[in-house]
Amino acid sequence: MKRRIGAPSLVGRLIFLAAGWSLLVLLITGLALTAFFNQAALSRFDQGLRDVVDGLYAGSTVGDGGEVLAPPLTDARALRAYSGKYWQLAELNPRGGIRPLVRSRSLWDSELAAPAEPLKPGATVAYDTIGPQREPLRAVALTGQLPGRAAPVVFMAAEDRTPVDKDARRFAVRTAVALVLLGAGIILAVFIQVRIGLQPLFALKREVASLRRGRSEQVTGEYPAELAPLAQELNALVAHNREVVERQRTHVGNLAHALKTPLSVMLEEARITPGTLADTVSRQAQTMQTQVEHHLRRARTAARSQSSRERTPLAPVLDELARTLEKIFRDKGVEIEWDVPDDLAFQGERQDLLEMAGNAMENAAKFSSGHVRVTAERLPGERLRLNIEDDGPGVAPERREEMLERGSRLDESAPGSGLGLAIIDDLARAYGGSIGLDGSELGGLKVCLELPSS
Repeated sequence: MKRRIGAPSLVGRLIFLAAGWSLLVLLITGLALTAFFNQAALSRFDQGLRDVVDGLYAGSTVGDGGEVLAPPLTDARALRAYSGKYWQLAELNPRGGIRPLVRSRSLWDSELAAPAEPLKPGATVAYDTIGPQREPLRAVALTGQLPGRAAPVVFMAAEDRTPVDKDARRFAVRTAVALVLLGAGIILAVFIQVRIGLQPLFALKREVASLRRGRSEQVTGEYPAELAPLAQELNALVAHNREVVERQRTHVGNLAHALKTPLSVMLEEARITPGTLADTVSRQAQTMQTQVEHHLRRARTAARSQSSRERTPLAPVLDELARTLEKIFRDKGVEIEWDVPDDLAFQGERQDLLEMAGNAMENAAKFSSGHVRVTAERLPGERLRLNIEDDGPGVAPERREEMLERGSRLDESAPGSGLGLAIIDDLARAYGGSIGLDGSELGGLKVCLELPSS
């Protein structure tokens, strides 16, 4: 969860940025289109009202008695009461308002309200107001002068704007639906584009994972110009690590040879020259030889664990060990039962698995009453657990940790150096694993090895 929040994936970043920017542009576009449509529809609506006002201005006259006479208009809606189509002729009063002079029959006993802004001669004003039925109206007013009349006349026309508002809302809804579909299409296109565009990166990731598991020796795929240098550097790094490991193995071998030869000479001299001193030298030389082999083995394993690891299937190794140990402990009648998944493999070198499993199985056979059981299971996170159980006397819980100490032997009557479990522990730790001791359902000891799997 921390990785997802603190370091989102490259795919997520690209999709989020592209989708966020696209949705923002679509939102602004939708708002702008709706505003433009509203303005255009209202402009056309106002133009129709201006035409009515111009007709009133052009056709109005002053009668012999000084009264204002409106021209005959052919729009039938202006003759029907509260139809939504209205016109009115008015004059200005001293308080800045208007007084109706002539009005359409559709207004009946109502009148049109004056605009909020002051009326100026010759100027046309468009504004919103409320009709006789409390419907929203759009109105246009023009202040003009008629021949034969000193006071100016206000020519007014108004119409219910509900149809225009409905058209604007319908346009907004349709635009929103279209832009949502377009946005979904853009996001899908961005996702596909990013996934296809980053395929070489995903392929490189798979190759590196295969390299880490020991399934390949180097990165071999063909990559774009941006990733090709990275693949080359990875191959160079792997080659350098392999060279360092080989050099360390050579040094370890030279050291082993340099130490073993003097120890062998000391042991041989002690053998051919019996005595108290010879016995002491012989025992100490054998201890030194055992310790040297143990530490050299650990150094080799540590070097291998830092390099590219092999993939070692468990089943063949356990089968080989079971057959060998059953022959060794034939006189004791030991039977080794093992069961592991065929596809389960140890991510490491075969020799190290032989040593870890072999030591544990040999101990189990040595202290068992005749039955040894070996099982393995896959764990989450590319791990495996190898269980070795026996039906022997077992070990008290408070003494199990003592068994992992180097040179510790709880049963002095049994042959051995007491380094078996310590060697297993060292090897397991070198691979990032661990060893645990528990009681077995068979009655004896259960050794649990947790190791990396491949």
